[in-house]
Amino acid sequence: MGNMAISFIISFVVAYIIGKPIIRKLQQMKFGQKILEDGPTWHMSKQYTPTMGGWIFIISIFVAIAAAMVIAGDVSLYSVDFIVAALALVFGIIGSVDDMTKIKKKQNAGLTPVQKLLLQIGASAIFVTVLRNLGYIEPEIFLPFIKVTIPVSWPLFLCFAIFAIVGIVNAVNLTDGIDGLATSVTMVVTLFFIAVYTIGTKAGMAVPVRFAFALLGGLLAFYLYNKFPARVFMGDTGSLFLGGAVAGMAFAINAPFAVVTVGIIYVMETVSVILQVGYFKLTHGKRLFKMTPIHHHFEMCDWSEKKIGFVFSLITLIMSVLTFFGM
Repeated sequence: MGNMAISFIISFVVAYIIGKPIIRKLQQMKFGQKILEDGPTWHMSKQYTPTMGGWIFIISIFVAIAAAMVIAGDVSLYSVDFIVAALALVFGIIGSVDDMTKIKKKQNAGLTPVQKLLLQIGASAIFVTVLRNLGYIEPEIFLPFIKVTIPVSWPLFLCFAIFAIVGIVNAVNLTDGIDGLATSVTMVVTLFFIAVYTIGTKAGMAVPVRFAFALLGGLLAFYLYNKFPARVFMGDTGSLFLGGAVAGMAFAINAPFAVVTVGIIYVMETVSVILQVGYFKLTHGKRLFKMTPIHHHFEMCDWSEKKIGFVFSLITLIMSVLTFFGM
């Protein structure tokens, strides 16, 4: 447990210390967030708030994991902690390229959807293949609550895993729309995985527990800069990294379906967009929600960003507790 605490403490301290200079550097480089032209008009005051702040917790997480490994004397690039961290980093780099492209073009469109999709599919396929080849997972799907494990063929599992990982990553990305929301919700999701890894049914397995503790520490420090009113945004750099982190932590224990309930907010955000687009097309212009993703709908219902963050995090906590007992 001491090694885990070290991961958390080092990640928190490093993220908190480097946060201010990174924010200052992003401001000097004019790496500001461009607000969508068709987005909420009241968000225009956030125009040019520094983005790409996700590097604050990304750096702290890798420093913390490396330090914890060195202290424990088991440094290995083949550890499940490093593999999950590497997956998240690849997605973070994809997001960073996307952010840089947006900044260079001075618009809110970076990489094309096809470019992002192909990169995400490639990263997902490599990650799952590495996990299997190192013996961390088997081609089987665990269903929480009914607690049934279904063995499947490797090609089918690979296709399922790619679809699930890409879906999770982009769902987390949609959640990052108001100050502190993706950060606070993902902290609760991370607590769920920590509980499963340490005291739940997966305790004792080869799980990325040091990564989870480092992620929690980094996010907690980042939240101090990202909470309302945000001094920095994580950007796609941070949100895609977090999506990769959540997907990686889930697949490390062969329990991706747990994200459906634990990450209910991610699901709601994604489904709200799908329903809005579908309803708009079917009714030739009518809207099901005032605005999507769903957090914008609640903003237009006069909910403050703080209230949305609190309620969404509370919902995540309740679903995490229920899912924990369903594992």
